[in-house]
Amino acid sequence: MAYFRNSTVNLLNLHYGIHSIALSSGGAFYLVYLLKAGVSVPGVLTTLAAILLGRFIIRPIVVPLGIRFGIKKLVIAGTILSALQYPLVAEVHGVGLALLALVLVSAFADSIYWSSYHAYFAALGDHEHRGQQIGVREAIASIVGIVSPIIGGGLLVTLGPRAAFGATALVLTLAALPILFTPEIKVQRHVPGAYKAAVPGMLLFASDGWNCAGYYFVWQIALFLSLGQSFLAYGGALAIAAVAGAIGGMLLGRHIDMGNGGRAVVLAFSGFLFAAALRAVALGHPALAVLANAIGSLEGCLYIPTMMTAVYNLAKQSPCALRFHVMTEGGWDIGGAGGCVVTAILAAMGFPLSIGILTSLAGAAMGYLLLRRYYASHPSVVVKASGPELSLAQPPG
Repeated sequence: MAYFRNSTVNLLNLHYGIHSIALSSGGAFYLVYLLKAGVSVPGVLTTLAAILLGRFIIRPIVVPLGIRFGIKKLVIAGTILSALQYPLVAEVHGVGLALLALVLVSAFADSIYWSSYHAYFAALGDHEHRGQQIGVREAIASIVGIVSPIIGGGLLVTLGPRAAFGATALVLTLAALPILFTPEIKVQRHVPGAYKAAVPGMLLFASDGWNCAGYYFVWQIALFLSLGQSFLAYGGALAIAAVAGAIGGMLLGRHIDMGNGGRAVVLAFSGFLFAAALRAVALGHPALAVLANAIGSLEGCLYIPTMMTAVYNLAKQSPCALRFHVMTEGGWDIGGAGGCVVTAILAAMGFPLSIGILTSLAGAAMGYLLLRRYYASHPSVVVKASGPELSLAQPPG
């Protein structure tokens, strides 16, 4: 229970919980709505690659802004800016000016938000309780993800995209409120060695970005197509996955002490390999696709704490957490954009989406090697499986 005594992390987890409501409602339909709005599969993946490359180009401004305003204000501004992209999603009708505006606004907003949020969480969290604090955060996301996608799908079908994505923007704006009560963290103007210290995190996130291109983004499209492009069926599949993640996370958190990081890495990436293979063969089979989606949620209970415990600890030990995460998120942008470009080319050439999903295994191999090296050199770091019981057994990452 000691890791709940950090009241600032509690507020950050409250922020993340509200943010997750938005991400698991309108945010979960972001890519598939573009598909429904007339953008082709290669076009959707290319759009995502453009957003990620835009983020990479814009991201260097984050450090000067952090020096001037502090990290807290950047998190608040990034949260509000992120909300602005959702009304634009509803205005997309094929490739055109609305899609271009969406790319520009999304790139700018995400570059501000994610670098500052991760730096803030890394700086204010506790090294000795890092895995548990991340577990609580992900448990909250799993719990709110049970109802939110059903509501998001229902709003899209009954009230239309403007109402659905407008509601998402409102919820996301409200996520800024808990940050008002957290402390400010100043960013020093000159920090020697800060960028060099970020290289291990940058490489880890580059592997994770490539993973997400096939395993998450291509899979979202594949799942939507497998369910007959039905918003309600898609939202229901996401809700089932959230239930599986909540129950499975509770059992994992209660019965599996992942222990030393080396063991955690083996468990996490064994699960990733199985889940990716299942998703690849599930394409076009609705029941199997729903099952594969649910198993992927269980895998997240192992993978996310294993990855983020290492990244956040590296960030807190670095000379500057904000510079660290600007570099690290830049690595994610390059990995994710590269994966999206490759899968877009494969889709345009007529290859099945299952091949695109399996491209994630290249990033997984890199991530496995990097994390094994990190935990071998930090044997005292313990990783816990995330689970909803953490949010019930202890008072909030």
